[in-house]
Amino acid sequence: MKAMILAAGLGTRLRPLTSDRPKALVEVAGRTLLEITLSRLSSFGVRDAIINVHHFADMVLEYLKANNKFGMHIEISREEVLLDTGGGLKKAAWFFLEDSPHRKEPFILHNVDVLSTIDFRRMVQFHTEKQALATLAVQHRESSRLLLFDKDFRFRGRQAGRERQKETKEFAPGLQAMAFSGVHVISPRFLRMMEEEGAFSIIDSYLRLAARGEKILAFCADEYYWRDLGKPDDLKQAAEDLKQKVLI
Repeated sequence: MKAMILAAGLGTRLRPLTSDRPKALVEVAGRTLLEITLSRLSSFGVRDAIINVHHFADMVLEYLKANNKFGMHIEISREEVLLDTGGGLKKAAWFFLEDSPHRKEPFILHNVDVLSTIDFRRMVQFHTEKQALATLAVQHRESSRLLLFDKDFRFRGRQAGRERQKETKEFAPGLQAMAFSGVHVISPRFLRMMEEEGAFSIIDSYLRLAARGEKILAFCADEYYWRDLGKPDDLKQAAEDLKQKVLI
């Protein structure tokens, strides 16, 4: 199985910790976010990964080299200009479309600044059984940005901001709002369907394709531990969770 780790962001909310390093190399209880993410992916059978880099990119390369790439096959997608989640994946699409035994298998897209105990194996199985184009790990929790799903857990829109302004591509009554957790399972055919150019959010692609009838599904991850590591206080709490063995 293959995966991509989104690690190119500036990590501005983590300053001053990211003033001299990329957010991927910020530590929680003595382990970098990148190591934790790679270890989690590896434990679920991921052997090939690509990481996008931008901020202090060379530090990431040196870190991987010093750690023998954690025993994995790892490629780097260097972004001279930040491309956001969709643009970053589109630039790295070759990694998933190249001629290999895995080119038709779904892959995992994972933010480097989230920690969770989400069962990737169950998520991939759900994605495969439902024949989804993409599957998003979501939870019922507070968030400034919420995704909207219908009764069949198909993606229909999003809402954001203090006024909870909705953006939907079609009328669908009874939509439920859930918070995205930064983990996707994606079928490779999605990569050839990304028409957006430059820097763009992958959610823009999902919205357009959902309106065309493509199956973008929610994987409910309420039962799992999850934490966004956007601020220093989040790192402190995650370190405590690690000590308490809340997080594997």
